[in-house]
Amino acid sequence: MKLDMRRAGLVLIVGFLAASVSNQAVANQGTFKTKAKQAILIDGQSGSILFAHNPDERRPPASMSKLMTLVMIFKGLKSKKLGLTDDVVVSENAWRTGGAPSRTSSMFVPIHKSATLEQMIRGLVVQSGNDAAIAIAEKLAGSEVVFAQQMEKEARRLGLTNSTFGNASGLPHPRQLMSARDLAILARHLIYGFPEYYPYFAEPKFKYRKFRFINRNRLLFMKLGVDGLKTGSTKEAGYGVVASAVQNGRRLILVLGGLKSKKDRWAEAQRLIKWGFNDFAPFKVFDAGEVVGQARVWGGSSFYVPLIGRGDVKVYLPRFPVSQRLRGEVIYTGPLKPPIQRGDQVAMLRVTSSTGAQGQVPLFAAEPVERGGLMRRGFDSLVHLAFSWLP
Repeated sequence: MKLDMRRAGLVLIVGFLAASVSNQAVANQGTFKTKAKQAILIDGQSGSILFAHNPDERRPPASMSKLMTLVMIFKGLKSKKLGLTDDVVVSENAWRTGGAPSRTSSMFVPIHKSATLEQMIRGLVVQSGNDAAIAIAEKLAGSEVVFAQQMEKEARRLGLTNSTFGNASGLPHPRQLMSARDLAILARHLIYGFPEYYPYFAEPKFKYRKFRFINRNRLLFMKLGVDGLKTGSTKEAGYGVVASAVQNGRRLILVLGGLKSKKDRWAEAQRLIKWGFNDFAPFKVFDAGEVVGQARVWGGSSFYVPLIGRGDVKVYLPRFPVSQRLRGEVIYTGPLKPPIQRGDQVAMLRVTSSTGAQGQVPLFAAEPVERGGLMRRGFDSLVHLAFSWLP
């Protein structure tokens, strides 16, 4: 394949690829519609985007933002700063704002009483307890305000660029805003970053004191392979869900927001999950060992390092239409700095179909690049000043 190495910021344009995939379906991203005001469907392993509708629009996430609260908890558990048997006391603020008097989703922990952190996690996930979220925030940060600031800092570290937080619960607040893309990134981080705690999301029920809570994520009971994550609904946000499902070893992550009813939420979620599993297939764009592109190296023994996949380079694309135009982009933060070892992951290949679907796979250095001498580094510095690294 001939590569067009035009520079676009930190993106190298690979060029257009001819595509031919089997016609086994009748839907594609170009014609697929959803009732949701925001939606995104991604392949779990690669992060490839199968469908997106207003994915970067900031909207109230309601209780779906509790996923960020859970990231903070799981991070504390993983670092051993927290333990599952730690006691969490429900303050008067947590009780009034998110407990029984609030008339919102609650775990119903009595005022000034405690539950273990594990009970609180289960109450947060299964029952969406606002009292649990607030009580945990107060334990971890001293106040919910400070905890929300910490949530926002961690969100930026994770690459969530369209999320702000005013509380730990998702109750209406001017700063409680998230995009569908950010929620998908967050869900993916929970699944792959905290595999030891992710099973909490699949629990069908949770018994606490005299209460028997049934998981509000009804997708768990619909034989779709769903094993998480979180629902949300308020007057401002409408009805939404962050869900993940596994079929035949393949995982999808779905985010929907702004739907008008519970019925629409479950119907749209089922439709998109089924579509993602049935109407997409792996498509080989490069053979194993075939050079996909190259990345600029500063101060190395070579100006460029060739890039290859790990085995055949495949992306998930719609089965229909039969002929699609594909645009490939090699993306990396550059210039790269040596030493680079053969097999180091240094870039990503993003393939965009004419249907709008995107697939992406990692790219690796095909050969090592050692640190260059003083003259090579000096020359590269001059090129940098003169041409801003244009290849």
